[in-house]
Amino acid sequence: MILLGIETAAELVGVALSDAEGPRAGVWVRGERRHAEALAPAIAHVLDQAGVSLPDVGAVAVDVGPGLFTGLRVGIATAQGLAQGLGIGVLAVTSVSVLAREAYDAGWEGPVAAVVDARRGEVFCARFDGPTHETHPPARTDPAALAAELHGDTTLLVVGTGAHRYGGVFAAEGLHVADIREPSPRALVTIAADKLAAGETPVPGAQVRPVYLREADARINWVQR
Repeated sequence: MILLGIETAAELVGVALSDAEGPRAGVWVRGERRHAEALAPAIAHVLDQAGVSLPDVGAVAVDVGPGLFTGLRVGIATAQGLAQGLGIGVLAVTSVSVLAREAYDAGWEGPVAAVVDARRGEVFCARFDGPTHETHPPARTDPAALAAELHGDTTLLVVGTGAHRYGGVFAAEGLHVADIREPSPRALVTIAADKLAAGETPVPGAQVRPVYLREADARINWVQR
């Protein structure tokens, strides 16, 4: 099956395409909050790179977060629209699982803390002890409190946009921060392909829900005012 992966959970806007032999093509651009403008051209470019037409796609994989509110909305809405138009299903993948997969694909063998910048001085974090084994589900927390909780664990690798933004906080607690920042579309489609191989069935697009873990900043600002 040909899988089209959509990655918009962070500033990076990425698209990748895979088939039975693995990832075939991919592209990513720095979105700079222009996810809607960048995504459609990226999809067209990847399809052209792979020599595939849109009706050849058998399922869409999309990052459902946690991550940037606007980016998630754009990515999920696009996946839903493509699925409905093509009569295919969607595979939902979390941003933290994509980040962890990047670490394990790079050769890391210990536990991983996937830390996503949540803005407003907070992070979203999930922990893994293998490519498919999440030991702590995504939760919103304070980066200093998280770093203190993980203090001195030299077997642990910290990855993600939150790990990069608060790298000094984690380093001060003796933690190793990897240069893995945004979730990649290649890791996204790899996870989705594994889900298919394990027997997971893509769902109708209308059933896909984002993992926000917090209300949008616009809503928070309105309530505060």
